Amino acid sequence: MKVAGFTFIRNAIKYDYPVVEAITSVLPVCDEFIVAVGRSDDETLQLIKNINSPKIKIIETVWDDTLREGGQVLADETNKALKAVSADTTWAFYIQADECIHEKYLPAVKEAMLKWKDDRQVEGLLFNYLHFYGSYDYIGDSRKWYRKEIRIIRNNSGITSYRDAQGFRKDSEKLKVKPIDAFVYHYGWVKPPQLQQAKLEVFNRLWHDEEWMKKNIKQANEFDYSQIDSLAQFKDTHPAAMLQRIKNKNWKFTFDHSRKKLSLKSRVLMLIEQTMGWRIGEYKNYRTI
Repeated sequence: MKVAGFTFIRNAIKYDYPVVEAITSVLPVCDEFIVAVGRSDDETLQLIKNINSPKIKIIETVWDDTLREGGQVLADETNKALKAVSADTTWAFYIQADECIHEKYLPAVKEAMLKWKDDRQVEGLLFNYLHFYGSYDYIGDSRKWYRKEIRIIRNNSGITSYRDAQGFRKDSEKLKVKPIDAFVYHYGWVKPPQLQQAKLEVFNRLWHDEEWMKKNIKQANEFDYSQIDSLAQFKDTHPAAMLQRIKNKNWKFTFDHSRKKLSLKSRVLMLIEQTMGWRIGEYKNYRTI
């Protein structure tokens, strides 16, 4: 069995993406790792080169920022990295630049890849998610956060990135997947407030024109983290790859997680989910088998 990791990135330093941490968190279970590095306004290319692993293979790309519909440019860059994966690879392990896998889950990930490697019906492996918000001490626990997504796909099977690169499809059909007992730690909403606001503005431009931006994105120097509806305190450990970044955190965010800014309907739906594990109306970009 051969495993290739893949990701894409642009302006990692400028917008404070933990892409090095993302890559190194999954590198132990990969035989190679493809990084599509978009032409950047900073030293992102050198940042990736400095990982200094023989597993890393860099392809330099230019983003087509006109592909705005549904954030298509993100899927386009993902597919560039996926196409560079070696043909003899069994599984392709996708990690986005603001995600990490805790090392405690790597044995389960490898076990699942070995278990299903010869079962061609299994087109992908489905991960659980933790979404951090504001700081490394809080996670989103309302219905606005997606709970699961595909992060490992079978290679050479016609699978491509879907819409804005959150998941994958095969000939527009949902993939048949097996859930695994592992979490992706998503840190996309944990940045200094100034950089979070800058990221919000540049990220929305991947979907929308300037007229939409003026109407819908508030002009501000800092992102207002207090607008969140509901958070829970995180009481576990973070991936080892993230520890230095967490130590260097230079802003403060606190939240009274006992107070929920939720409608009655949302409270009822959350209660059903917490007691029964069933999220009513949940969007699933996959088919579990």
